[in-house]
Amino acid sequence: QVQLVESGGGLVQAGGSLRLSCAASRRTFGNFAMGWFRQAPGKEREFVASISGSGSSTSYADSVKGRFTISRDNAKSTVYLQMNSLKPEDTAVYYCARREMPSMRVRADEYSYWGQGTQVTVSS
Repeated sequence: QVQLVESGGGLVQAGGSLRLSCAASRRTFGNFAMGWFRQAPGKEREFVASISGSGSSTSYADSVKGRFTISRDNAKSTVYLQMNSLKPEDTAVYYCARREMPSMRVRADEYSYWGQGTQVTVSS
C-alpha cells in the first residue's frame, strides 16, 4: 500500500511563499517519478510540476515556471514544492502523485497514487 501525505499548505498573501511537502510510505521512492497537481473550485485538475526518480530532470507548467521549484530527497522519501511569488490564481488544493516509472509525465492519468491534497489560499 502506497501512501502519500501532503503538508505545508495554508493562507498566504500575494507575493508570499509556501513550501509543500509530500512524504511517501515506500522505501523504493527513488524508482518513481513524482508530480504535483492542483485543482481550483469549478476547474479541472491541472499539472503543476514533475520530477524524475533520480531528481535529475524536472518539468513545469508555464503558469508556474520561474516561481515554483520541485525537488526531492530520496533518502527521506519526500518530494517538495517551493512556491514563491504566489498569486491569487494559485489558490487551489494541491496534490502530490506518484508514477510507476522513473520518467516524468504531465498527464494526471499517468500517475497511479495520489495524496489527499493540501489547501493553498493566496489572498490579494
